[in-house]
Order: sequence, then structure tokens, then C-alpha cells
Amino acid sequence: MGVGGTNQPLPESGLVNATTMNGNVNVNISINGSNTDDQNLLKLQKHHVSCWRSQRKPLSWSFVCGIMLFALGLISLFTGHVVSDLEYYSQRLIKPHLITKWAASSHEPINIWKSKYIDAYYGCSRRGRHFRSAVPQRFSNGYLLIATSGGLNQQRTGITDAVVVARILNATLVVPSLDHNSYWKDESDFADIFDVDWFISSLAKDVKIVKRVPDKIMRSMEKPPYTMRVPRKSTPEDYLELVLPILLRRRVVQLYKFDYRLANDLDSELQKLRCRVNYHALRFTKPIQELSSKVVVKMREMSKRFIAVHLRFEPDMLAFSGCYYGGGEKEINELREIRKRWDTLPDLSPLEERKRGKCPLTPEEVGLMLRALGYKNDTYLYVASGEIYGGEATLQPLRELFPNFRTKEILAGEELNSLMPFSSRLAAIDYIVCDESDVFVTNNNGNMVKILAGRRRYMGHKRTIKPNAKRLSALFMSRDTMDWRTFAKKVKSAQRGFMGEPDEMKPGRGEFHEFPAACICRRRTSRSNSSISEEFDISESERWRRLNNTAIAEKLGSPKDSEDDEFLPRL
Repeated sequence: MGVGGTNQPLPESGLVNATTMNGNVNVNISINGSNTDDQNLLKLQKHHVSCWRSQRKPLSWSFVCGIMLFALGLISLFTGHVVSDLEYYSQRLIKPHLITKWAASSHEPINIWKSKYIDAYYGCSRRGRHFRSAVPQRFSNGYLLIATSGGLNQQRTGITDAVVVARILNATLVVPSLDHNSYWKDESDFADIFDVDWFISSLAKDVKIVKRVPDKIMRSMEKPPYTMRVPRKSTPEDYLELVLPILLRRRVVQLYKFDYRLANDLDSELQKLRCRVNYHALRFTKPIQELSSKVVVKMREMSKRFIAVHLRFEPDMLAFSGCYYGGGEKEINELREIRKRWDTLPDLSPLEERKRGKCPLTPEEVGLMLRALGYKNDTYLYVASGEIYGGEATLQPLRELFPNFRTKEILAGEELNSLMPFSSRLAAIDYIVCDESDVFVTNNNGNMVKILAGRRRYMGHKRTIKPNAKRLSALFMSRDTMDWRTFAKKVKSAQRGFMGEPDEMKPGRGEFHEFPAACICRRRTSRSNSSISEEFDISESERWRRLNNTAIAEKLGSPKDSEDDEFLPRL
């Protein structure tokens, strides 16, 4: 075997010994031949040394900088301080042509009032041509009773999924019953909050819905309706295996504690059915709609655009979180007593929970975040909240940051008195006003936030701000060590990806009620101008599937479908 991996024999007159010592190559050449042999050996030596040199290329400066920035990125996950300065270092340490398009676009100024893609998307939940009509009531597999659980928005998820489950089982759905025994103790029935006749008629082609089980069926039953609770996130197959046999045998089955009892990932037609229920069939009653409209009109009369802030800062929620908010021994003792309601809650470290981003923002922190993002102190805020822990003293810092502070109690006045005993109806008013707002902001990730965030995406990606609590918590804890300009810069950096843009979550990930990708389609614009020329029912999940197929095709050498790609926003 020759040197350098060749199979050519060495000349007889020459001897080459190559040894490796400490990573260095020593070449010893002994020559006992003619000039021709000398020349051959010299060529061989040059070839060997050139190969060695080609294997030992020095590391490029851009590669070293890339490793450094990657390390800084990892650190930023824990500290929340570094990423906002990456632009500064990248522009100085990396050559301009090496900065990616993603890096350039990610530092593009954010329009704090609306997404630039607000006209590019629309809700598309129409029934597919092959989605068969509902089974007539007399031919269904039985009657499905649903007992929802929790507050208004948690119950809303249960109602939405109940319709889909009835469809899966080919059952007739009885109008779901609402929870009267939860923390809120609201005695409202379905018809007190939702337009029940519209609910039944608008879904007639999908599922047969009745107000009650027919008396004839009830009299013919030998036993009361069978009651059961299915596991959370059950799949359609689970329902066919666990519930259908009992339904066929007993004719009437009740599913109780029905919240989040259906899997997140379903067939696209079933996902669209979810959207038809949630965004179209669940219409609030006329009295609720009229009072909510009056509140919205009053907000619009004061300002052309306003922010709606949903504050979850009730004592029970804070106790459950295990966080500390600076109230001293009084707060610690009060929340500890409330926490005893839950026997299974583990002992938590308030500081660690805050570092992990598990603590809801205080009203003051919400105000600081909004001001840092660029909202001025003359901006009008509609604040939707329940009982605020600490009362007015807790709200005062937010009022000082945004003096134009309004609530439904202020705007509706005496008209609200008749609804005061019914927390779900009050929550319905907040739901409508928050949905109509130009910007929706929250301090946590509860049920109302998920439902409203999904609806606002469905309605064109209206600006929806969710705090990046993990990054922001570090900033709030150290805000006294930096000037306002630096703090605001870091807040803006932390909130990228949490402003309600279309590309914040890959379809299939996240809770479907919050990210209904199967029900969101994009418009295709004309090449010659920005006007809308055509609409195609291509959902976000379908678009991602096509993108993946395009990427695979490119690797195989197939031509790229440039027409579709031209109108895709950055991902």
C-alpha cells in the first residue's frame, strides 16, 4: 500500500517512513537511486504533505462566532437577558453576508396594533363534500347526555367536543347541561347563556341535537341512564371501544365531568366540526349580546382602538400556582390556607416557579410589559377580571400606567345588576368585549385565554399578546438594575413569537382550541397587485404538509412549486 492511500508501489531505490507523533506527521525519506527516482520521491513527498495540510484547515472565524452565539442562546433560556443583545454582536462579529434571512426578519419592528398578515388568513370550517349528513334521530345509536365541568370557557370546550363525540358515535346529542357546582356556583342553564335554537339548527347537518330525551324512550328504559367518565384526551377509537357498546345496549348514556375528554389531534373534518361549533353555533343569547355591544360602543366612542386585558389574579388561582407576590407573611399565610383545599398539591418553591415562568404576571407587570412594547399611557384599557387578590391596592400600579382604565362595571352601570349573581353571564360579556378589542392581552394561560386566542386566530389573527413569562420573570426581577430603554428593548425581544402571529406554532402542536390550524386558510394575492384575487380553502395544517412535501421533493431534485411559495409568510 502506498502513501496517501494509493496502491502504487514505492520505487525500489527509495524508502519512505511516515509516523504520527502528537498529531504531527514526520516524513523520513531515504534516497539511493537515480535522479528520476529522486524526482518521483519528491513528488510523492509534496503530494503527501499537501494531503496532510488539506486535512488540517484552520477553523473559520465565522464558525467560532457561530458557536459562541449558540452558547449565548442556550444561556438566554435561563437568564432572559442575552438574546436581546445578539443583534449587536452578530453585526460586529459575523460578516454581513453570513447573517441569515431569518435573523434579519426576526428583528423587523413589530406593529403593536395588528399583524401585517391580518388580511392574508380567514376562517375556513365548511363541511367537506364527502362529509356525510347526520344520521336521522330514529336511526341513531342512542342518546348522549353530557354534563360539562368548570367555568364558562372550560364548559365551552366540553360542549364543542360533545358535538364531535356524538358525531363519532352516530348518536343523538341532548343539549349539554352546565356545571352548577364548580367554584363559581352559577345556576345558569345552557339556554340562559347560549341561543339554544340556533345551536340546534346550525348543526343540523352534522349532528342531530334535541333538548331532552323523548318521553317514550325514557319510559321504555328498564334502568336509569348509564353514567360514566371517559379518560382525558380519549381518541375516537377509545369512544368506539368504551362507550358505543354501552350506548347500543342501554340507549342512553351520560358522560360527566366532560372537559378536555377528546384528543387534540383528530381527522381534519372533525377538527372543522369543532370550529363550526365553537365559532359559529355557540352564539350568546340576545340580552348578553345587546349589553356587550353597548359596552363595546362606549369603548369605541372614547377611542378608535383599545386593548382588552384579561387578569386572572384571584386568590384561589394564586394559591394553586404556589407563587409569591411580595405581600409578606400575610400573603403567605392566606394563600397557604387556601392551598389546603387541594390535598394532592406538592410543596413548591415560589422562586423556582417564577424562574420557570409558572407564575401569572401581576397587574403592574402587565402594565410594564405593555408600556415597554410601545403602548402609550393615553391608551384605553378594558380590564376583564374576577376578584383581584389585594383589591384596589393591587390594581393601582396598572391604573397609574394606564389612566384610561375601564371595566364592565364602569361602562354598563345598573344594567349589569341583574347579572351579578351569575358569573358565567358576566364572563360572557367579558368574552365578547375582549374578542372585539384591537389587542387582547393576558397574564396567564387559562381556559378563556386559549378559547379567545383560537377565535382571534380564526377571525384573521387579530393581535393577541401572551406573556413569555419565563423570559419576562428574569427581566422583572432585575429591572431596577437597567435603564428603561434597555428594559424595553429586552421586553420586545422576549415577546417575539408571543404576539399572535400566524407562524408562532407549527400545526399539530399546542392545544387545538388555541391553535385551530385545520380551520385557518390563507388567501392568495395577485402577482400584479396586493388585492385579493382568489380564495382557496387550504388550511394551515394542509399548508405545512405541502411544505414538507416540497422540501422532500427538493432533496430528490424535483422542481419547486414557486407559485405557492411566493405567498407564504416567513416561518
